[in-house]
Amino acid sequence: MTAEETPHTFQVDLRGLVDLLSHHLYSSPRVYLRELLQNGVDAITARTAVDPGAPTRVLLRTQPGGLRVEDTGIGLTESDVHSLLATIGRSSKRDGLETARTEFLGQFGIGLLACFVVADTIRVVSRSARVPGAPPVEWVARDDGSYTVRTLPDGARTEPGTTVHLTMRPGAAEWFEPARVTALAKDFGSLLPYDVTVDGTAVTERPPVWDRPFASAAARRAELARYCRDQFGFLPLDAIDLDVPLAGVRGVAYVLPSAVSPAQRGGHRVHLKGMLLTDRADELLPDWAFFVRCVIDTDTLRPTASREHLYADDTLAAVRDALGDRIREWMTTMAAGEPERLTHFLSVHHLGVKTLARHDHDLLRVMLPWLPFETTDGRLSLDEFARRHPTVHFTRTVEEYRQVAAIAAAQGIGVVNGGYTYDAELIAMLPRVRPGSVVAELDADTVTAHLDTVEPEQELALSGFLAAARATLDPLGCDVVLRTFHPLTVPALHLDDRTARHERAREEEQEQADDLWAGILGSLRGSAPRARLVLNQLNPLVRTIGALGSMELAGTAVEALYGQALLMAQRPLRPADSALLNRAFLDLLQWATDTPAERKEGR
Repeated sequence: MTAEETPHTFQVDLRGLVDLLSHHLYSSPRVYLRELLQNGVDAITARTAVDPGAPTRVLLRTQPGGLRVEDTGIGLTESDVHSLLATIGRSSKRDGLETARTEFLGQFGIGLLACFVVADTIRVVSRSARVPGAPPVEWVARDDGSYTVRTLPDGARTEPGTTVHLTMRPGAAEWFEPARVTALAKDFGSLLPYDVTVDGTAVTERPPVWDRPFASAAARRAELARYCRDQFGFLPLDAIDLDVPLAGVRGVAYVLPSAVSPAQRGGHRVHLKGMLLTDRADELLPDWAFFVRCVIDTDTLRPTASREHLYADDTLAAVRDALGDRIREWMTTMAAGEPERLTHFLSVHHLGVKTLARHDHDLLRVMLPWLPFETTDGRLSLDEFARRHPTVHFTRTVEEYRQVAAIAAAQGIGVVNGGYTYDAELIAMLPRVRPGSVVAELDADTVTAHLDTVEPEQELALSGFLAAARATLDPLGCDVVLRTFHPLTVPALHLDDRTARHERAREEEQEQADDLWAGILGSLRGSAPRARLVLNQLNPLVRTIGALGSMELAGTAVEALYGQALLMAQRPLRPADSALLNRAFLDLLQWATDTPAERKEGR
């Protein structure tokens, strides 16, 4: 340092820092109580390290205009007060105690400042247990950044420990109401290792419900369910013990009683050494485990500076994998010995299991006899369906399945609906996990090939009608074929596939595009198969229409059959399809109301 250089220290605007904490670091003023509990618990932990027989309690007393918090911890000397309380960022858990940091909750040295979010004055009276005969000391801080320190007479506090007095700031009264303080203390501190009371009422419940002994398994399940209802607001479908000793994690995962969207992330509760860290730990479990809500206690995961979230590091990733493995083991155990319980679980949460099975072939192999799929034989597992049908046909969309399901079933073709989330992907994986299985995607050609052809002389007799029908539907990109199939109550079947729909969409876009874009789209024209309207020769209505003398009326009837086939397949209607249906309905209505003479005149 040169002679001209003068060292300076940073100046801190306490009010600005408090505003930063309340609006950017902490999510809510409620964290002030967690910080008070945390300081008390850490002080007690430090004292029991040197005096195992010392009392261990934190007492909270609500008072008009404030709150009093007393602990039986290690206490502070006047020197400690200056170095720890009056120095922002300093922490007794960090300075000189690196080897013992895992025993403490707080590690950032800014916790007491959180109290300024709700208080304008903080008064601390403390007596040290480290220095025998040390007098009690008082530290009073105000939100303008000033503080005073003085030594008190011995009678001001006779036992080691610390008492914190908060004087509420204007507008913060709700945070000091007795009911609110009790609720916050119970939420944050119910699993703390020391006794915590609010106005004489205990808020700690030790040991945690998952570690308590019970007279029977049924009694344990009932108590776990009660705890779930209190913490999450629902009665679980089941409970999964989470015990990962190497990661220092104990807890329970609750299976939701109803299905939820995979996009709905879980609000998991994480306690750090008994103190609630967060009730929104979305990153605690793998994405596929969206059907459970967890509550755990850990001593290895790291909190962020606000102590409201988990620090994303390798430890968290390892814990996430370990908890996922535990849930996976729970499912495979049920598959091996509790099929009814597994069936009940899968009836609600099969989507979550399918999500995992996409990437875990061993799990898919285990779950194959249990995972339900929609098929033409009803709701079955793939394993059962493959035993019934030598070839497992499937469609990739729900729309395609609805087109062919009834007809395929009548022709003896087994079809699985692969249109739901992940189903097509899992069906395609079947030969890997069930050797010998044959899987084939079902298309319009396959269905048509399984329908019986019409005798040549019958088709020749109807050639004029078929030509009129094809001319009628050609502008819609649809061919007409004549077949015989069951059930005979179905007059017509509309078949197409994704390739045909893409080609139809390209043609429609080309018609509406400018010359340049139309030329580009025209160059993309392919030889894709067109959609087909398959008329059922066994159906009496089709035979009647085929025998009509008026080709104009026959064309209108074919338009009506086309529209009815689209509706039966639950296909979305294009504007052209809607217009055709409307025109066919009105034309048929007009024909029905005409007199025979008017019909003869061609009205």
